[in-house]
Amino acid sequence: MNHHPLADFRSLQGEALDGLLSEHVASLMAAGVVKLKSVAQDGLRVRASAGAASFRREAKLKGYLDAARAQVAALKQAVEDDPSAEFRRRKAARERAAEEARASTTDAEATVMKRGDGGFRPAYNLEFGSDTESRIIVGVDVATTGSDMAQMVDQVIERCGVAPENWLVDGGFPAHDQVEAVAEQTRVIAPVPRPKARCKDKTSDQGDSGGQGTGDGGSAAPAVDPHQRKPGDGEAVGAWRERMGAAEARALYKERAAVAECVNAQARNRNLVLLPVRGLKKVRAVATLYALAHNLMRMISLAPELFGTGTSTSEIRPMAA
Repeated sequence: MNHHPLADFRSLQGEALDGLLSEHVASLMAAGVVKLKSVAQDGLRVRASAGAASFRREAKLKGYLDAARAQVAALKQAVEDDPSAEFRRRKAARERAAEEARASTTDAEATVMKRGDGGFRPAYNLEFGSDTESRIIVGVDVATTGSDMAQMVDQVIERCGVAPENWLVDGGFPAHDQVEAVAEQTRVIAPVPRPKARCKDKTSDQGDSGGQGTGDGGSAAPAVDPHQRKPGDGEAVGAWRERMGAAEARALYKERAAVAECVNAQARNRNLVLLPVRGLKKVRAVATLYALAHNLMRMISLAPELFGTGTSTSEIRPMAA
């Protein structure tokens, strides 16, 4: 066993792993462990397998790529022209080394992201959607730029066969187009950004009297209620604003931090801090593998009878014969 079959497994078995995750979640839903009342989505920034100094501008990267391709082509031609098997073997090894040197310059799909310590390093944003009651991961995605809430909602619906009643995300997710895209599938529970403080026109302050104005021209404008519909809001966005003004929605939103941050903390405690692979496809396979491992650990706690090791303390329906 070496890195080649491991790399092939990560890059070629992504669909199989995704299917296995769907089957596992389906079995937990049948057992009553996953009820999908609410799903909390959050991102975990994980360091990419690339050095911060390895990033180059597009023109320079293209030059490196052209040079590497020329070297590989020359090596291939030399191998074809030389009948010596030993020479072929050495040339093939040099060919692989040239390919690997080009690839190891950087992970072309990684993005420099701000980390928790305030520094900036190459990373991927691993997105997990977790059932809030069981903390089972039901959705997995990997992003290099902005997160796509609608894409994750669609994935969970396809995986589970039903839509969650509520979708809990932090304030960085719900762009208006995203809220409208999922409005017919689930209720978005996310804080409404508060409007920035505005000041009234100060032109009246620039009168005679040495710049002393009259009235309260320099005072702040009356506060705007962020939970009131705005004239330009669509139906879904307006409903979201009003919904988040109610105590019930605000209480429900508190579950997001308790669930999502716990799942992320467990990932870091289990050493998901540096990705062992490069490229979006392989990183997604690693994220799916982690979700499977996480769910198995939760399954042992929530439904030990499914392993034949004990009796669950949760309310789980017996499995059909």
